[in-house]
Amino acid sequence: MSRRLIYKSTLSVLVALALGGCAAQMAYREGNSLVEQDQVEAGLLKYQEAMVKDPGNAQYRTAFLQARDRTTVRLLDQAERDLAEGRRDQALQHYQRVLALNPLNERGRAGLRGVEAAERQERLVLAAREQIDKKEYDGAKQKLNAVLSERPNHEAARQLLREVNEKNVAPSIDTGLSKAFKQPLTVEFRDAPLKQVFEVIARRSGLNFVFDKDVKTDQKASIFLKNSTVEAAVYYLLMTNQLEQQVLDGNTILIYPNVAAKLKEYQEMVVKTFFLANADAKSVSNTLKTILKTRDVVIDEKLNLLIVRDNAEAIRLAEKLVALQDVAEPEVMLDVEILEVKRTRLMELGVAWPSKVSFSPLTTTGGAQLTINDLNHLNQRTIGLSGLTATINANKTDGDTNLLANPRIRVRNKEKAKVLIGEKVPVITTTISPGTGGFASESVSYVDVGLTLNAEPIIYLNNEVAIRISLEVSNLVSQIETKSGTKAYQIGTRQASTMLQLKDGENQVLAGLINNEDRSSGSKVPLVGDLPLLGRLFGSQLDDKQKTEIVLSITPHLVRNVQRPDAAAAEFSAGTEGNFRRRPDPVVRQPVLLPGAAPAQPGTAVTPAAPAAPVTPALPAPQPPAGVPLSTLQPGPASSASPQPAPEAPQSQPQQPPQPPQQ
Repeated sequence: MSRRLIYKSTLSVLVALALGGCAAQMAYREGNSLVEQDQVEAGLLKYQEAMVKDPGNAQYRTAFLQARDRTTVRLLDQAERDLAEGRRDQALQHYQRVLALNPLNERGRAGLRGVEAAERQERLVLAAREQIDKKEYDGAKQKLNAVLSERPNHEAARQLLREVNEKNVAPSIDTGLSKAFKQPLTVEFRDAPLKQVFEVIARRSGLNFVFDKDVKTDQKASIFLKNSTVEAAVYYLLMTNQLEQQVLDGNTILIYPNVAAKLKEYQEMVVKTFFLANADAKSVSNTLKTILKTRDVVIDEKLNLLIVRDNAEAIRLAEKLVALQDVAEPEVMLDVEILEVKRTRLMELGVAWPSKVSFSPLTTTGGAQLTINDLNHLNQRTIGLSGLTATINANKTDGDTNLLANPRIRVRNKEKAKVLIGEKVPVITTTISPGTGGFASESVSYVDVGLTLNAEPIIYLNNEVAIRISLEVSNLVSQIETKSGTKAYQIGTRQASTMLQLKDGENQVLAGLINNEDRSSGSKVPLVGDLPLLGRLFGSQLDDKQKTEIVLSITPHLVRNVQRPDAAAAEFSAGTEGNFRRRPDPVVRQPVLLPGAAPAQPGTAVTPAAPAAPVTPALPAPQPPAGVPLSTLQPGPASSASPQPAPEAPQSQPQQPPQPPQQ
């Protein structure tokens, strides 16, 4: 009874396994069909069903992984193309499909983050466009630089930034102070207290100035500016009095002495990370250390990035320098054709007569060896002859051999490319250690035999390519065996080296590497073989002619060249040797009209600019001590003094500063 139960249970298990295997095979076939119809998700579900029903089958798991990986790579490539072309919705769908297939795919996750970043960057570009329309160029540049720092190849941001730069708008020290700094101002002071000058500028611009305790506010300052700006007045006051500034908020500036201790205390430092796409981090680091004298530079060679810590002005200059260096290297495609033409002419004509006759006694009939007694009975029947054979030669052989190589090599600028078509011949070297019973060891080295081409391009900005070419053609001539049994090879070679300079797409053919061999050999009967016509009947002659020529054709095709940067990016102000402080905007402005002054004549050369604002009122001037001139400021409507129109000087003579009014 127990045996029957065991038999039935075993049979049921086998039937279940058979049915499960059939079901798994059917699911596997359905999965293949669905994958071929591009219904990958449904096909993967069928593969998973087959793996569940038959867990030990490696074929089902391999098919599942291959289908998933192929589809994932295809979707990721399509998503990246869509994202680069601005189709974010399609890219988002492809990334979501990738994560549905494999939730742990890192490229898919990074792609979703890239889509979010692209949306944020588009909003920033739109906001920058609105600010450009409102002529708020400083805020627009800040947004565009933020976009380009995340995505340097953002074409819309690059075009907008170029548009802003073409308007010759100099960046302000701080965005919140730009409007106050751009206000027109005419100010004239002679030996006035520094604090009084800043108070006048504060009333005119609405800015707040805070002084460090070590600033000598009572020191005398002289400044004469006509038709200038608040920014220029602050800049020249700081520069001529060895002072420095620190922006505290939107309308407050701290003034402190320009000494090392105060700079270390007040000057804010900025940390900037530069992710380099093309340039080498070490090379860019050397540039920053040489030009900006930046000491705090960290290089990460694995990620090819730089971390720089310096003041804000130095960081802005570093951004420009990095943008100049971090460009794609030029590349050229070399289209090379190498042709080896070998012509062989072999002619052999005549009769090859025997050159010698051999006489030898015949052996006995029984095959026994000859004896001396047998030599006594030699006659015509017992002496044999050998070597009496003549051959008529009438042979002509022609052969043409062409060896053609057509490699296409893509090379970076000033990098070497090598093409070898041939074989490596082993050369065995035997080394015997000194002393009695020295140990012998053999080493194998290889020699390149065949066609070797070395090319090194140098790409110029005028779309011309200089190519340093070295061509070598070698072949095995003979094999030499030394006394110790070591084999050596005699190698024939032909070399040519030159330097070409070609335009993009220009072809150049190099030929003339010719090897011409003419060999003649003959075998003749003496005297008779030298007769003019009959000599052919009494001799044979072999003529062998071989001619080999190497032809090289090369055509460069530029893949990428260096683009000249804009003039504003190639040349810009870098401050002084001790300070990177930016100069104020040098644009000429409309002259500030005094109350009651006559307008400019039509013939007067005046550059139109922003409308002139009211002139700053003068403070009540204290009575100066004897011998000290009084500080003056152009009086305005609020001045208690009677307005004195400034006299116009002729155009050819510079204006002299007006004399202080008499008290």
